[in-house]
Amino acid sequence: MMNSNETLTPSKELSLAPQSELYLLEQEFYSILKTQGKSQNTLKNYKTDLDCFNFYLITEFNSVDVKNFDHNLVSQYGQYLEKKYTSDNSRRRRVQALRIFFDFLLQKGIVESNPVRKLPTSPKFLDIPRPTPFIDVKTFWSYLVEESHSEDKIQALLSKRNQIIFLLIFGAGLKVSDLSGLKIEDITLNDHNDDEPRVLVRHPKRDPYTVPLPKVFKIVFKNYMTILEEMKQRSQITFDNLLFYANPYRIISGGLSPRGIEIIFEDYRNKLMITLTPKSLRQACIFKWIHESRSVSLMKEWLGLAPSYDLKLYLEHAPQFLYNEEVLEVIFNNHRKH
Repeated sequence: MMNSNETLTPSKELSLAPQSELYLLEQEFYSILKTQGKSQNTLKNYKTDLDCFNFYLITEFNSVDVKNFDHNLVSQYGQYLEKKYTSDNSRRRRVQALRIFFDFLLQKGIVESNPVRKLPTSPKFLDIPRPTPFIDVKTFWSYLVEESHSEDKIQALLSKRNQIIFLLIFGAGLKVSDLSGLKIEDITLNDHNDDEPRVLVRHPKRDPYTVPLPKVFKIVFKNYMTILEEMKQRSQITFDNLLFYANPYRIISGGLSPRGIEIIFEDYRNKLMITLTPKSLRQACIFKWIHESRSVSLMKEWLGLAPSYDLKLYLEHAPQFLYNEEVLEVIFNNHRKH
């Protein structure tokens, strides 16, 4: 959340007293974020942003009394950010972090309203998309398919789980937060017709909607469910989550946190030495849809984006990034033959 050339060195010298109310509230806030599956890097960024607010309170008011948190104070903090940071993104992210923290204070009944919501945010700078190169997409998929033929049942199941994760991101553009809460019942295969399999997404701010998946998903999902049910019985565990945690010997629990998914990608990225993150794979999905001539409005709907979100940079860079999903089925079938 902070540019590398923007540091808050003075805040290290002006830290909150551990017994202060604000310090304790911020620690509770960080704990809640951690239970939500936020990564260590994300938690660090939240702390950096709130440290900026703390530094402002101490240097400008010599006080961190929570009862003084009103619209006037927040408005003055907004002016402080305007002067301190030249980067729109830096100002915007500090305002966003403080808004989420004040939502937390509002839920606890410590403030009567969230004054940060009235604070104008700087416009978001849209960075140039950096999708996973198509050669790396194929390398990753080939490795997953080959790995899923392991004689070790747990290893085979983990690989099939990771195939499911891959297809839900590259095929349907899901975020790790979408994947984390998926249930088995959220998958529809449409076996009785030629329609594409689909996944149901429960968006926090709109009605649920479905997104199509690559056709190869059908057979991958059926194979996955067969072994999953067998291993659930062996591990004496039941759950309705689509994904799961496991050690080398048994399934531990249903569900998989966003951070858990990120770690899976980190492991494969290091092992295969490829450009691969959930975000870069999701960006590859957007370019795939563009080359499939999907409408902009439909892509925004599937991505869970607001109608006002601008996909201009993706459309402009589409000629440089060519993707298709037919190759996934070819690779999958070639491995089955061998």
